[in-house]
Amino acid sequence: MNPLPTEGLQSLSFTGLRFNAALGILDHERTGTQPIQVDAELSLGQQPLHPRDDDIHHVLDYRKVREIIIDECTAEHVNLLETLIGKLCGRLMRLPGVQGVRVKITKLQIFEDCAVAIRMEAGRW
Repeated sequence: MNPLPTEGLQSLSFTGLRFNAALGILDHERTGTQPIQVDAELSLGQQPLHPRDDDIHHVLDYRKVREIIIDECTAEHVNLLETLIGKLCGRLMRLPGVQGVRVKITKLQIFEDCAVAIRMEAGRW
């Protein structure tokens, strides 16, 4: 009989995080903000099925991750989605215990008939 597993692969996900950011190269984008959506997944690798205790200080606090996403995306005007997603991925990869990130940033109102998004994956999965 196989023993029951004591560990599993863990990830933390954010879906549909929406806020306004100063982003883009068009004239109207340079003078204001526009709504974007960020979806992010952070790979935390092998984790025990049962944490050592029930203390928030021993896990990655998702409130902090949410704050970092918003702060990085609203810190300053950025011309390109490619620039913004690279900065955000780099910042998330520096969090303790994070082994990989998958991030998607969507401009929700750039065109009347569709949204535009860019996705980046970094680290190990």
